Amino acid sequence: MILEKESVGIETTRSQNKKVVQGFGFVPTQSEHHFLVTVPASRSLDASVHISEHFQWQEPAKESVTSYSFNNDDAQLKVVLPRRFWDEICEEVKAEFNRRLRGKGLKTGKWLKKGQIPVEKSLGKELVLLAWAIEECDPFLIGTAVRNWLGLVPEERWWLYTMTNASTGHALNDKGKGWRKAVRFALTENPVSEGSRSAERRHLSGGLFDLLDDR
Repeated sequence: MILEKESVGIETTRSQNKKVVQGFGFVPTQSEHHFLVTVPASRSLDASVHISEHFQWQEPAKESVTSYSFNNDDAQLKVVLPRRFWDEICEEVKAEFNRRLRGKGLKTGKWLKKGQIPVEKSLGKELVLLAWAIEECDPFLIGTAVRNWLGLVPEERWWLYTMTNASTGHALNDKGKGWRKAVRFALTENPVSEGSRSAERRHLSGGLFDLLDDR
């Protein structure tokens, strides 16, 4: 009986120490900084998906919604994306994120048909960057944007997010301005290179900086 109790105690400790992964790679016990994707129940043409950045984690309660706003530094709305645009990118983004999560030995994630899904902070930055690129683009260019986004390595996506967010990070007021506009043109209006990934990245980076110089 003593051995059984000790065994149970060990298993309980292991269970307590196990990472609890929320959504796409978000582990609240490691860092509360995350992004939140809010998907509406409606699929009407005027429905929109909201992506917000949060620095504090609120354990979701039944039937409750985590709040955010345009000017709340701890829970700030970063992009408002038409639902039909979201539907065009969500599966490609899920595949990319889950490939990376599997590489780290973490549980994979999935998008909800409606509700809120937390995303690990680095992945969240990459998602917002893509959303900024397509928020006002011609719907026929969304596929090009996704392919060009996939052609960038994560570190490049993070850098582009940081630079864009610093100068034009407001969800509505900064649409179509500066870095935000340059990212849109760089990802949606540059054809996907048939050459190597490095050649494609040079092409995108050159286009981005050219656009910034022409502001």
